[in-house]
Amino acid sequence: MARIPYLDPERAPESVKRLLAPDRPQKIALLFGHAESNWPRLAELLLSILGEQQLESQLRELGILRVAKLREARYEWDQHVAIATAAGVRPEQIESIAKGEIGAACFEPLERLVLEAATELVRDANVSDATLAGLSRALPPRQIVELLLACGVYEALAKLMNALGLDPEGAVTSAFAEQVNRGDLMRRRQPAQGG
Repeated sequence: MARIPYLDPERAPESVKRLLAPDRPQKIALLFGHAESNWPRLAELLLSILGEQQLESQLRELGILRVAKLREARYEWDQHVAIATAAGVRPEQIESIAKGEIGAACFEPLERLVLEAATELVRDANVSDATLAGLSRALPPRQIVELLLACGVYEALAKLMNALGLDPEGAVTSAFAEQVNRGDLMRRRQPAQGG
């Protein structure tokens, strides 16, 4: 149960109301929206992570799910299972992450490295030389930074969700998850060009 009240959608600041839409999760905006100067900027960052990275969305989602599991962030887990599925993460992979089995046979070597990097980042606040070297053999620097940025931001988000008691909202729809992975939500937020 939320530890502070949710904003009333009718009385929410305009900066928060702009982020409310029937096709997207509401509770996070109505709780984090109390930080009305910060939440819209954080929401923009989240949308850019989800829709504008060069890193494959499947790898990003493996990292985010591992963070959500390690931080026991149910809201984050529930939302990202659907997004991960739309990104191509297989049910047996989601189940293995849920069980903490990141070395399972259902993961390819690069996927295991991603899961290990997420684990080290959460548990050690760092990534080992061996894990970074393995990632460097498979990914360019931009994608390594994007992975670690996604994991770090979603770890901070998980901590905030837990501290404020953000209530579960259920999974996002598959249509919403597909829009997220295509970057459609980010494009909708950008002003029209030309004119």
